Amino acid sequence: MIPFKRRDDPHVLVVGMTGVKMGDRLLQIGCAHGGRLAAIAAKVGLSGQASAVVPDEASAARARKGAADAGVLVEVSVAPMNNLPAASDSIDLAIVDDTGGLVGGMSVEDRVAAFREVRRVLRPGGRTVVLGTAPRGGFGALLSRAHSGPGFPTEPTLKAEGFTSVRLLAEREGLRFWEGIKPRATLEAGQAGEPG
Repeated sequence: MIPFKRRDDPHVLVVGMTGVKMGDRLLQIGCAHGGRLAAIAAKVGLSGQASAVVPDEASAARARKGAADAGVLVEVSVAPMNNLPAASDSIDLAIVDDTGGLVGGMSVEDRVAAFREVRRVLRPGGRTVVLGTAPRGGFGALLSRAHSGPGFPTEPTLKAEGFTSVRLLAEREGLRFWEGIKPRATLEAGQAGEPG
């Protein structure tokens, strides 16, 4: 037996890679796995707030069951990704769960509107983490028929919607983690560089 191996918690990697912390106002968009949502939401503690926006009742049931099984409070709403039920500049961390193909299955126009909406609800300096599946290599790739690889071009999508410091955080255990930050200050059109 290896004494420090953490097989008892399958969500350690996801919780660590999202960087969620006590007191965060967390919004997860999509819910491919209720237990994973609950593990992330548990980290905000009583001083934070966890909510999930999902596209349909099946996803809502999965999110509610995961939260109930873990004893975690998560406010779950069914709404389109391009009309998030959150105030502007109110969220510290927005996690977009694309492991079930939620974003990858959208049209380009819908994806642009969705990430524009994610940026709207994030506070200045807030982060988005896009969770997707990573392509499997070796023998596992031959055996797997599951959806793999990014469902959409994550880096250019985030950059096009004004996120900065966009980077691939990791690609491990069949998952891929991208991060983007909403700038702390934005200049209104016409304020910068124009002669008076």
